Amino acid sequence: MKKIFDEVSYSCSKKVTNTYSTSFSLACKMLSKNIRQDIYNIYGFVRFADEIVDSFHDYDKKILFEEFNKDLEKAIKNKIHLNPILNSFQITYHRYNIGKDLVDAFMDSMRKDLTVTKYKTKEDYLGYIYGSADVVGLMCLKVFVKGDQKKYNTLKDYAMKLGSAFQKVNFLRDYKSDLEILKRSYFPNVQLNNLNEKSKEEIINDIEKDFKKGLMGIKLLPIEAKFGVFMAYRYYNQLLKKLKQTPAPEIKNTRVRVANLKKVELLTRSYVKYQLNLM
Repeated sequence: MKKIFDEVSYSCSKKVTNTYSTSFSLACKMLSKNIRQDIYNIYGFVRFADEIVDSFHDYDKKILFEEFNKDLEKAIKNKIHLNPILNSFQITYHRYNIGKDLVDAFMDSMRKDLTVTKYKTKEDYLGYIYGSADVVGLMCLKVFVKGDQKKYNTLKDYAMKLGSAFQKVNFLRDYKSDLEILKRSYFPNVQLNNLNEKSKEEIINDIEKDFKKGLMGIKLLPIEAKFGVFMAYRYYNQLLKKLKQTPAPEIKNTRVRVANLKKVELLTRSYVKYQLNLM
């Protein structure tokens, strides 16, 4: 019975989410139960693709990635795959009619991580962000609006801005590890190992503009998704505040984090703001 296999696949996607990201899994728990599993399914897929290009240093990443990509294509075409992560993703993909162009754009950006170490122009930088983050937000949006194309079109630009903001915060937070381990730098206004206060301020101002528009979109989301996405926004906004307060040289030498106790505090305060409509 495929139903049993699908349930096993769902549990794997949930396990991946809970294991790899405490902050994202906490936000997922704030989503309505009827859409939560589908977000786990999307996260599991994008997490595994990202792990291949970022973490498997003792293996041939290119071969692993292309094999994963072939398996992804088979999963989508056949509507089943023995890789439980891809099996659960294809279910969500077909259930909400997620565009193949979104999946292809994501995989193209992940593929770039195998060879590209520096984005020299703003166009290339934004192109990478579109594929690595914006489209993930759009996949999730398809779930949030339950496939309603009219609602999707209304909220699309907001979702992309929020995805961009999250990714840019990740780039700044992970500046040290990206540089030291992956020899990679995403910001076109920053020379390798030369993050300074001026460039940091430019990056943060850019992120704050994205957050401002992203928050406008959160307020328009269906009730099933609104609080969970607002919680993710609050977490990343708190991370940005910490990065803003951290001197540029320190960002180059440490990874800024939000403590677990602070995450619980954010959850409580976010719930109060949400209930009082103070978003």
